Amino acid sequence: MDIELARTFLVIVRCGSFIAAAEQLCVTQTTVTARVKNLEAQLNCPLFVRNRAGASLTVHGEHFVHYAHQLLQTWEAARNALPFPESLQVQVRLAAETSLWNPLLKDWFMQLSKQQTSYAVNASVYDVDTLCKKLESAELDAVLMHQPHYWPGLQVEQILEEKLVQVQSVQQPDPYIYVDWGELFRQQHDAVLPEHAHSALRCNLGPLALHTILQEGGRGYFRTRVVEQHIAEGTLQRVAHAPEFSWPVYIVYAESQPSEPLQHALSVLKQLMHEDVNWLQTQDRLLY
Repeated sequence: MDIELARTFLVIVRCGSFIAAAEQLCVTQTTVTARVKNLEAQLNCPLFVRNRAGASLTVHGEHFVHYAHQLLQTWEAARNALPFPESLQVQVRLAAETSLWNPLLKDWFMQLSKQQTSYAVNASVYDVDTLCKKLESAELDAVLMHQPHYWPGLQVEQILEEKLVQVQSVQQPDPYIYVDWGELFRQQHDAVLPEHAHSALRCNLGPLALHTILQEGGRGYFRTRVVEQHIAEGTLQRVAHAPEFSWPVYIVYAESQPSEPLQHALSVLKQLMHEDVNWLQTQDRLLY
């Protein structure tokens, strides 16, 4: 019932009036009013000021917006997680930031599916801010990240040391495309390549920039794992004397006694990283 109260509250905020919210929710205005009164009674404070123009938030209402969103997000997470099939009593929730879904999260998920584990596996991809919030609220069990946030209760382990290298199209080396790999990369990049700090072409998604360069030409910074094949095929080449940047990968998970299913999932990931040694050695020969 409280979830419906929170949902009604947010619809009123979005629509700007009780009448519009009632239409949106397919209920009567009286029902909407009753829900708001119930919510205000439970919180012991007024949330809206009603006038001819509609409904505006009080100071208390503005503070409650954040919590209402959290209530709905937690409820949706619970609905997605439950119920388990009888044979699967535990769920391991894995996630990665956007740039790491391929191949790391993809290979990890595929390997777990092959092993027919006795636990359910839920794999997701989010932006960094969302990952941090979901880790903090315990909505995720283990996360692949480039720049982890450290706080009590979390274990952070580096699992891979990758590099960002500047490559260019063999056919057309211009223009320079600024691929935004995050705050740390921006600081390092702009310090050593100030002439490219304000490039006219910028994006924060590597595959988008790489597709453009492969199709139309240009140059920019990409992960060695991604450009290795294109270098071997002769469509891309390393830019001579260009600086390279370290791009480590971390796994972040709850520090206090991981469950047996999570321990198993982490061991599968580490085994994949161990098998990747051959790839890393081959890559070094191809790039230098």
